[in-house]
Amino acid sequence: MRLIGKSRFLTIVLTGILLISILAGCAKKETENKNNSGAQETTVQEESVTIRVGSLKGPTSMGLVHLMDLNDSAETENSYEFTMETDASSLLPLLIKGDLDIALIPANLAATLYQKMDGELKVLDINTGSVLYLLSGNSKISKISDLKGKTIYLPGKGTTPDYVLSYLLKANGLTEKDVTVEYKSEATEVAAALSQDKEACGLLPQPFATSACIQDPDLGVRIDIGEEWKSVEKDSSVVTGVTVVRSAFLKSHPQAVSTFLKEQEASAEYANTETESAAELVVKYGILAKAAIAQKAMPLCSITYIDGKEMKTALSGYLTVLYDMQPESVGGKLPGDDFYYEAE
Repeated sequence: MRLIGKSRFLTIVLTGILLISILAGCAKKETENKNNSGAQETTVQEESVTIRVGSLKGPTSMGLVHLMDLNDSAETENSYEFTMETDASSLLPLLIKGDLDIALIPANLAATLYQKMDGELKVLDINTGSVLYLLSGNSKISKISDLKGKTIYLPGKGTTPDYVLSYLLKANGLTEKDVTVEYKSEATEVAAALSQDKEACGLLPQPFATSACIQDPDLGVRIDIGEEWKSVEKDSSVVTGVTVVRSAFLKSHPQAVSTFLKEQEASAEYANTETESAAELVVKYGILAKAAIAQKAMPLCSITYIDGKEMKTALSGYLTVLYDMQPESVGGKLPGDDFYYEAE
C-alpha cells in the first residue's frame, strides 16, 4: 500500500474544506435570492389596491361611465369601487373619514375640504368645465341684465350655481336684492318649479337643463352661463368639477393613482367621442333615464381632463375670483401650492 505524505494529506483536507465552503455560500446566496424575489412579489401585492371612487350624479359621473363599465368586466388595470351620490355633501364625510380614496366634486368644495383636512388633500385634475345654463319660458330673456325683477330658482344654497350667479349679477350692476332667489334641494325640483312658473328662471347644470327642456317644450336655454362668465372675466373660466385624492392614499399608492388618471382620461375621451354608446352607459348606471336625453346633453356637459400646470392655472384663477367675492365659498382662504398635484 502506498502512503500519502503529511503535506499532501493536509492539502487534500484544506481543498475539501474550501470546496464545502464555496458550495455552502452558493446555496446561501440562492436562498437569499429566492427570499428577495419573494419580498419583491410581496411588495407588488401590497401596491395592488381597490380604489374607492366617489362621484356625483351628473357630468362628473358621465365622464366615468366607460371606466365603470370596463371595471365591471375586469378590463381595467386597477380595481375600483364606485359610489355615486346626488349631493356633494354626502361625499365629503366619506373622504374625511377615509372611506373614499378619490372623489369627483365641485371645485369650490374641494378648496373648502382642503382647509378642513388641514391640507391633506390634493386636486388631481379638472374633470368638468362650465355646465350651467339659465332656463326660462320667457323668450325675451337673453342677458344677465334681463333678470332684474325676476324669480330665479337655484339647486341648493352655497353651491356652484349660487356663487356663480352672485358673481355675474354683481359684474352686471345688479345685486341679489334686484332678484328673488329661491333655493330647491335638487335640479329636478328646479325643473318642476319652472314648469309651473313660465316667467321665472332657473339655473341648471347639464344634463338636467337638456332634460328639462325636452320634458317641457315651453322652456328654453336663455343664457349660457359659461359665455357670460367669459364676457366679464377674461383671465378665468368656470371650473365645475375637479378630481381630488387623499394625500395619505397618494403617498401609499402613487402608481395606482397614476394608473387611475390614465384610465380616467381615456374614459372622458370616450364620453366625448363615442356619445351614442356612452349615452347607453349613462342610462345603465342610473344617471339619466333615457339614452336620447343623455346623447343630446353629452356634448354640452363640458366633460374634460386637464392636469398639471394647465389645471393649476385654470383652477387657481377660478378660485381666486370666488375668494375675492366671498371668501367662505372656498373655505375662508385660498389653498396653498401643495393643493395642486403635478406628476413627477
